[in-house]
Amino acid sequence: MGKTTGFMEIDRKERHYLPVEKRVKNYQEFVINLGDKELRNQGARCMDCGIPYCHSGCPVNNLIPDWNDMVYQDDWRAASERLHATNNFPEFTGRICPAPCEASCTLNIEDNPVTIKTIEYSIVERAWKEGWIQPQIPKHRSGKRVAVIGSGPAGMACSQQLARVGHSVSLYEKNDRSGGLLRYGIPDFKLDKQIINRRMAQMKAEGVRFHANTHVGVDLPVTYLMENFDAVVLSGGSEVPRDLPVEGRELNGVHYAMEFLKTNSMRVQGSDVDDKDFISAEGKHVVVIGGGDTGSDCIGTSNRHGAASITQIEILSQPPEREDKSLTWPNWPHKLRTSSSHEEGCSRLWDVITKEFIGDGSGNLQSIRCAKVAWKMVDGNWKMEEIPDSEFELKAELVTLAMGFVHPVYQGMLEDLDITVDGRGNIDAAFEGEKAFHTNIDGVFAAGDMRRGQSLVVWAIREGRDCAKAVDQFLRANNSLQD
Repeated sequence: MGKTTGFMEIDRKERHYLPVEKRVKNYQEFVINLGDKELRNQGARCMDCGIPYCHSGCPVNNLIPDWNDMVYQDDWRAASERLHATNNFPEFTGRICPAPCEASCTLNIEDNPVTIKTIEYSIVERAWKEGWIQPQIPKHRSGKRVAVIGSGPAGMACSQQLARVGHSVSLYEKNDRSGGLLRYGIPDFKLDKQIINRRMAQMKAEGVRFHANTHVGVDLPVTYLMENFDAVVLSGGSEVPRDLPVEGRELNGVHYAMEFLKTNSMRVQGSDVDDKDFISAEGKHVVVIGGGDTGSDCIGTSNRHGAASITQIEILSQPPEREDKSLTWPNWPHKLRTSSSHEEGCSRLWDVITKEFIGDGSGNLQSIRCAKVAWKMVDGNWKMEEIPDSEFELKAELVTLAMGFVHPVYQGMLEDLDITVDGRGNIDAAFEGEKAFHTNIDGVFAAGDMRRGQSLVVWAIREGRDCAKAVDQFLRANNSLQD
């Protein structure tokens, strides 16, 4: 694969960004890609390592060495075909996936992995530009009808796979536009929404019917779906956010991260958002509680609003700059990650808990009271202890709670169906065997975050693809969808 000695002769080179002072003035994507010659060189670095851990490091099991070699050989069309064999939406993952494949690359033992994500992005964008990506319309129709509820990456992948083997698919979305978390949860500067629209156009040509503004269990009773479809797939995501029930939580200015991100994305995309509903960080001291990707998105959005200051606080300790390869590789490492939004400007505090939101006497947030904590190992488990006399205040007029999600929304659809949930509060659907993806109700399946809990977009795509195979097997005597 690649050039036999390429990894020794060619240094890793990654795409880069527009300068901060330019990119924070708008919500456009700001990645500057490598040229074709540079991309071929990066493909040449992919070594014939015998056992390519990148295959298993990637949740969709992308055939990474294959398409790296095809790029090196300048056979971009073959690379696109190989890439799409395992991934319905590489334009999504090529933009927003954290690239566990690169963490598991053999060259990552020396912190010098192949630029897999950049090559993936480049292949699919080249394919769109050249017109190689066309609708895959089935030759025969099965006569079976499937309703997929939730149009995020899991629902989209499941719908596309089922439509391509001839089933009639209706994809329902409660928001005014399809795309789920991709549409309104991820800022436009990370994922231009035209990228979603062009893939939706392909899916429509393949036979998928999109139904936006349709909240199943509210606008449309689940009994209608059960009576009119041969199978139902629940792919609505894990949408109940983790709260922080401390004193002052009710103050104006304390919001869930998704409330903040959604109203901003809706306005950027041209939806009519009333000023009273829009959450602005302009001129405010912003505190982001939570150190993950959602918190990072709040930082990038606040910078574009023109916040006076941004501080991100995390209850856990600061990870190491570099992981211990002997203990972690080829698994996903625990290490410090600095996003493009962090680079645009913010302060980061670790080992910090929030004890109180403090108001100004008029119901508006003005600061938060915090304390430092220490983590100790007790009987094999980590235990948190507050450090005495460590309290401090941070000025805060806007707080976004970005502490993750706990489980799917139960009210409405899931309660009406009487779906069984597991010990973590997710839909109880088997992970292996003949009943994988089946719920406790015959003909009803679950996929994505609703089933496995909050996870990555690439995992959602894998879930959607695998669920489609389970549904197809349920609908037919033999399975039409291949791995």
